[in-house]
This record gives sequence, structure tokens and C-alpha cells, in this order.
Amino acid sequence: MKPTTKSKKHSENPLSELIDDDTFNTLKKYKLLDEKAIRDYKIRQMYKNMRREMSAGEAIDKIQELFPYLQFDTIRKIVYQVSK
Repeated sequence: MKPTTKSKKHSENPLSELIDDDTFNTLKKYKLLDEKAIRDYKIRQMYKNMRREMSAGEAIDKIQELFPYLQFDTIRKIVYQVSK
């Protein structure tokens, strides 16, 4: 596991696999991050990990429990979205 420094001032870096914490915090500070895109990325990562242990429908149901404001079909579209 990669050590991360957690600061009380900034939130956890959900993109730690892609960018370092300082870069993330700087981009967030200047509002240069698309929060919806970050949420969708996290959902795709969760789905990928869950699929190792459960069916697609079960994984989407579990994700829906974490994001109750999203409908099943919306989550399905997020996880099956083809990157452009």
C-alpha cells in the first residue's frame, strides 16, 4: 500500500492512482475538478472491485446503497460508459 498524507484541511484524494495529493488539492482549491466525473470514476472503480466477488446486479445494488440519489439505470450507464 502506498502511504498517503491526510490533512484535516483537505479531503481524501479519490484520484490518488492518477495524481498526487498536492496536485489534487491545488486543482480542487481553484475549482478545476469536475465533481461529477470524479464521482463516476469512483463508482466505476467500486464496480470493478465488487464484480470480483458478486454479480453485476448485486454490485450495482450495493453502489446504489452508497449513492441513494442515483437510480439503478443511471449507475448501470456510469459503469458501462465507454470512454471517449
